[in-house]
Amino acid sequence: MNKGPIGVFDSGYGGLTVLKEIVDQLPQYDYLYLGDNARAPYGTRSFETVYQYTLQCVQWFFSQGCSLVILACNTASAKALRTIQQNDLAKMGADKRVLGVIRPTTEIIGSFSKTNNVGILGTSGTVQSNSYPIEIAKFYPQIKVYQQACPMWVPLIENNEYQSAGADYFVKKDIDKLLSQSPGIDTILLACTHYPLLIEKIKQFAPQGMQVLSQGKIVADSLQEYLSRHPEMEAKCSKNGQISFFTTDSTEDFDSHATNFYGKEIKSTHLSL
Repeated sequence: MNKGPIGVFDSGYGGLTVLKEIVDQLPQYDYLYLGDNARAPYGTRSFETVYQYTLQCVQWFFSQGCSLVILACNTASAKALRTIQQNDLAKMGADKRVLGVIRPTTEIIGSFSKTNNVGILGTSGTVQSNSYPIEIAKFYPQIKVYQQACPMWVPLIENNEYQSAGADYFVKKDIDKLLSQSPGIDTILLACTHYPLLIEKIKQFAPQGMQVLSQGKIVADSLQEYLSRHPEMEAKCSKNGQISFFTTDSTEDFDSHATNFYGKEIKSTHLSL
């Protein structure tokens, strides 16, 4: 049997916050990370464009020997995952799998909220897709979901302004907008893998006692469970503890930003798609 790394994909840097948690929990596996920085951000692009970009990157992962790919990107998970799973996987190989970050989160979010009022902070694309309300309703029909798009958050983070007074302004503004929709919200989900870099500010401007959930640990737990439930997939994953990083844009730029997201220095390779 040919074994290969687990692929982890994001439109840019944000997926590194998910990869970090996955590697912490499952360090024995090999991983390939790809950031499609040359075409980021995905959050403002159409469904069709996000689907085409994501599909192209998934095909690249498969060409590198990956049998399992994680879309560590909420926009790609919201706008492309279902179509890839339903229309494309059978043509690319029935033995391959693509998973996202939305389902693992929505499967457990009900265990955090006591009021059954949940707030979602995400990109415009994720919010417009309505993926979170739709998926949460499947598992917890009693939960009311309130969403707020935060279009300035990713640019602030990627321009290294996430500790600035400008970030304070936009974080407070968007949290206030979210909470104005319902006084009963007791749990906020950060539905973008960039947002953990703002978590201290989010907690600062959210009411005391508010649950603020980021996705990395949730996705890592879900992947561990998936591999234990699917030994046939687990057997296809190589285990040398190696990680390779790729970006479709400048490696120097990617490497300098990556430390903020991944927590340690990395060395990436440029990829032309």
